[in-house]
Amino acid sequence: MDPQTNAYLDLAARVTQSENLGELATPIQVALFMGGFAFLTTALVSLTAFTRIVIVFSFVRRALTTQEIPPTPVVLGMSLFLTMFIMGPTIDAVAEKAITPYVDGEVTGVEAIALATSELKSFMLYQTRKDDIALFVELSREEPPYAPEDTKLRVLVPAFMMSELKTAFIMGFCIYIPFMLIDLVVSTILMSLGMMMMPPMMLSLPFKVLLFVLVDGWRLVAQALSSSFG
Repeated sequence: MDPQTNAYLDLAARVTQSENLGELATPIQVALFMGGFAFLTTALVSLTAFTRIVIVFSFVRRALTTQEIPPTPVVLGMSLFLTMFIMGPTIDAVAEKAITPYVDGEVTGVEAIALATSELKSFMLYQTRKDDIALFVELSREEPPYAPEDTKLRVLVPAFMMSELKTAFIMGFCIYIPFMLIDLVVSTILMSLGMMMMPPMMLSLPFKVLLFVLVDGWRLVAQALSSSFG
């Protein structure tokens, strides 16, 4: 076995045998931190409210037909901070039950991860449809869990993401309807005036923006998103 493979196996053994990450050497702690930070993006999309929020905001932008307005970084920024707002109670619970006890040395790293995972599972179970969980339990060919909290993460995470996608598309469809009606009205008026060569979108865009501003659209979208997680 080559020396590099031996080094990896030795590192894995030291990590798994350690009860506290603080016992590991500083370079190993830095490597684990960077690896966890790289995993953060995947966790944000898979385990939080981010997916539903960013899809709904993208639907709003497409319904308005404003191309890249608001810009993608603005959409991502709004989605991120609204996610932090909605996930606030779960984040506080994770900090109180897992992070703080671990920092104080009251629990081990494995126990802290288990406690944090339990809080995230509670959030995901509340937002996931039973049919989606049943689908992935059937696909996994395992026995159904006796209680919701016994659902395994490899079953819960894809079911949660599927539920989020379905909810986001339903909300996006509802957002599209009033703007589609504006396009139909403008197209009908242009055809009745014989202006069939005029792109309807060119004239409907100002009316869409005006309607969205008059009804305070961003506030309504943010309120609807927040309420959908209630």
